[in-house]
Amino acid sequence: MLYPYLTTGIGSLPHESAEEAVELVLGTFDIPFWPQLPRISFREQMIPQYSEGLPFIRVDDEKKNVWVNRSGSDELERFYESYTEGTRIAISQGYAEGLHAFLALTKGRRFDYLKGHVTGPLTFTLGLNDSRGRPVYYDEELREVYLMGLKAKVRWQVDVLKTRAREVIIFIDEPIASALGSTVYITVQREESLRLLRETVQAVKSAGAIAGIHCCGRAEWPLLMDSGVDILNFDAYDYGETLAIFPSELKAFLEKGGMLAWGIVPTTEAVNSETPGSLRDVFLRRMEKLSQPVPESLLRERILLTPSCGTGSLSKKEAVAVFELLVSLKELLA
Repeated sequence: MLYPYLTTGIGSLPHESAEEAVELVLGTFDIPFWPQLPRISFREQMIPQYSEGLPFIRVDDEKKNVWVNRSGSDELERFYESYTEGTRIAISQGYAEGLHAFLALTKGRRFDYLKGHVTGPLTFTLGLNDSRGRPVYYDEELREVYLMGLKAKVRWQVDVLKTRAREVIIFIDEPIASALGSTVYITVQREESLRLLRETVQAVKSAGAIAGIHCCGRAEWPLLMDSGVDILNFDAYDYGETLAIFPSELKAFLEKGGMLAWGIVPTTEAVNSETPGSLRDVFLRRMEKLSQPVPESLLRERILLTPSCGTGSLSKKEAVAVFELLVSLKELLA
C-alpha cells in the first residue's frame, strides 16, 4: 500500500554518465526509478527506447531518426510466430544504459518500491511514422503489433525490477494525450484510445505491478482515469486546476483507491525562480481549487509528489535543483 507524500520522478535525466544518474536517483527519491538518458544515445529517446525487437522499425543513430519500413521481409511473420500472451521482450543496454546501470548498482539490495516506465501505445504509434510520413497508428495491423510489443516490454521490465523490489510501479508515458481531440488527431477515436490504454494497464497489472499514467499537459483526464490505472500523474504546476473540470470523475477515481501523483516542481526554466516556500503556495492554491469538488482529506490520502515532467532537457545543475526542491517541499507538506 502506497502511503501519502512519497516522492518519485519521471524518467529522463540530462546526465551522460549512467552511474552518476543512478546514484542521484537512489540518493533522492522515496521510490527510485531507472533513468532514461537521451544525451547518451538517440536510442534512449521515448520511441526508439522501446522499438528494439519490433518488426519493421528502423533506427538511424547518426541522423537521429526512427521510422517504419514495411518491407517485404518476414519480420512480421516471425513476430507472430514467437509471440504469446506471456512473451517478454528485453530492453538491452544499447537502448537503456540507465536501466542496466540501475540493475548493476542495486544488485543485492531490496526496496519497498521501484518505478519503471514505458512509452504509451498512443504516443508510440502516433509518434512513429512509416516511410511516407504517416503515423503507424493508422495502420490497424501495425497498431496492434506495436501494442503487443509494448506489453511484452512491460512484462520483461516488471520481471527484472521485481528482483529488487517488493512492489513495482510502471508509469505509462502518454504526453500525446494532451493533444487528443485537437485538429491534428481529430480522427483518433476515444473508444480505440481507451482500448489501447486499458490493454497496456492490464498488462502492467497482470505482470503483478502497479499501473500509473503520466501526461504533462492538459488532457481529457476521464479518458486516462477510465483506463483502470492506479496512479494518475499530472503537471500540477502548470495544469493543476484542469482536473477540477471533471469533479465527479476525479472523486470516483480517488474513492476507488486511485492516487494522484502531483507533478508540482516545474521542469522548465521556471525552476530557477522557485523556492520550497513558493512551491508550497502553488500547491496550496491547487489543493484549494481541487478540494471544492473533492474532500481535501481524500486528496491528501491519495497523494504522491513528482516533478512535472522528466528533466532530460535541463542542465545537470537544474535537474539537481528540481530534485532538491521536491525533497524540501515534501518536508513542508507531509
